[in-house]
Amino acid sequence: MISDLAGHSKQLSEIEAMCSQVRYPTSPGGDGRIPVRHVERHELDRVAATDAPQGVVALAEPLGEVQLGSLVERTPGAPAPFLVVLDGVTDPHNLGAIMRSCLGAGVTGLVLPRHRSARLGPAALKAAAGAAEHLRIATVAGVPAAVRQLEKTGIWTVGLDASGPTAIWDVAVASEPLALVLGAEGAGLSPLTVARCGIVAAIPLHGPLGSLNVSVAAAVACFEVARRRAGRV
Repeated sequence: MISDLAGHSKQLSEIEAMCSQVRYPTSPGGDGRIPVRHVERHELDRVAATDAPQGVVALAEPLGEVQLGSLVERTPGAPAPFLVVLDGVTDPHNLGAIMRSCLGAGVTGLVLPRHRSARLGPAALKAAAGAAEHLRIATVAGVPAAVRQLEKTGIWTVGLDASGPTAIWDVAVASEPLALVLGAEGAGLSPLTVARCGIVAAIPLHGPLGSLNVSVAAAVACFEVARRRAGRV
């Protein structure tokens, strides 16, 4: 659905042209095209689940979830599992930013708790800028149990905590099957989650502040793993 807002006609025309070029076998029209409907602004605002739709609303199937077990499966020729597990991250903007960094760093799966977690709603999906549609996401009943399950399947679990005795740059298992476990700002990882992690690492900081925004910490840690996996020292 498109509403032609003043100052956005060029961008909206580009979006409409893109929709006419993309082909999906299950499109509503049966011809593979994405149908575009022009509507009045009030109708767009009624359908939109965000305060700033910017003239466009896309109607799509819900994001599919996968089982935790499928994230740890090894496929010949594929990269070793590289997972991110979030423990109590409740800000949807942080969740979206983390998903965007995960995709860019080559993360193969994201694990979210069913409770005490931001939902994959409009705010998170907008902040993710399309990353959520490309990431495999599993929802689990509890993070400590999920971490223990990952350890049992041969996945190294690395919890990020300011008190960690090892610097993230010195984690020796970065090229192995790995899961980075991050907690919310302030509370951090729960004590039980820390106890279940095989390694607890910290991001060394300078200056008077003792922590980073969780989405920034996730980006730093994810791209450090990506750097090490690329064979860079």
